[in-house]
Amino acid sequence: MSSAPRVDSMNRAESEKKPTLGTAANKPVPFITLKTVSKSLRKLERSISNASPAETVSSSSSQKHNTLNAASALRRHEQILNSNLSMNASFSSDASMESFQSRASTGRLIRSYSVGSRGKSYPAKPRSVVSDGALDSQPSGPETKKRCAWVTPNSDPCYTVFHDEEWGVPVHDDKMLFELLVLSIALAEHTWPTILSKRQAFREVFADFDPNVIVKINEKKLLGPGSTASTLLSDLKLRAVFENARQILKVIEEYGSFDKYIWSFVKNKAIVSKFRYQRQVPAKTPKAEVISKDLVRRGFRGVGPTVVYSFMQAAGITNDHLTSCFRFHHCIFGQERSV
Repeated sequence: MSSAPRVDSMNRAESEKKPTLGTAANKPVPFITLKTVSKSLRKLERSISNASPAETVSSSSSQKHNTLNAASALRRHEQILNSNLSMNASFSSDASMESFQSRASTGRLIRSYSVGSRGKSYPAKPRSVVSDGALDSQPSGPETKKRCAWVTPNSDPCYTVFHDEEWGVPVHDDKMLFELLVLSIALAEHTWPTILSKRQAFREVFADFDPNVIVKINEKKLLGPGSTASTLLSDLKLRAVFENARQILKVIEEYGSFDKYIWSFVKNKAIVSKFRYQRQVPAKTPKAEVISKDLVRRGFRGVGPTVVYSFMQAAGITNDHLTSCFRFHHCIFGQERSV
């Protein structure tokens, strides 16, 4: 038969192209190979079924046996190819799974994200709003009082107490007014913290600032070397204190009290400055210059405009607490009660 040799050659050709089993790394079996084998098998079966009885009888038994062997070989080859394809697919799936697990274990797993989710997320930061130099956000520690800018956490405690309890409070007692005037005169040589730390010594030396007692003190003895008074002020300032005590007695005799005299310059109503910043607070004002001139005319000493304005601030004749200070409204309320 003419078809048998052709089948044998085709069988040999296809046998040479038989793929090797392996993992997904091997080249996949081309689909054209399985298709060609199936086509050859169909042609062989068709030729056998179409063969005439004469040709079948005349063919030898060996040729029939070869033809049947070729057909069975083709079928087995087709089965092997199908098995190869399924095994390759299985190996490919296993390899993909191993690759996925490897990437997941090393932390290099690649995921696909949408465009909208690529934006970085940042932790929310605490917000704080600053207005007029004060922090509106809640403080982390215990709440502290808002004071004038010149009083800091490092300020001397006696200075802080003076600011919180006395400075800016309207004073109408003659002895207290004289004390604050003397302490303001001392500012020419010392600072408020230094003066306040020696306040008790000032009261002892000057008899609690009672002008009637001061005028009776032996001035020479008080000004002697090594005296307590000499450690507080210079001789010039000490003499000024004695002279001012004499002049206050004259004012009290004329006005009935030093309180009426000094508050008459502001019509018995404290000046409320409403300063927001420390830089706005002046060293002296036109009103202080007017009071200073009148005191000097009456024989007072060491009472320049700067000293007088410091006295006005301490005695509450002017309220120079910053508007952000908690004492600002307290002093206004104190003034209303004293009227």
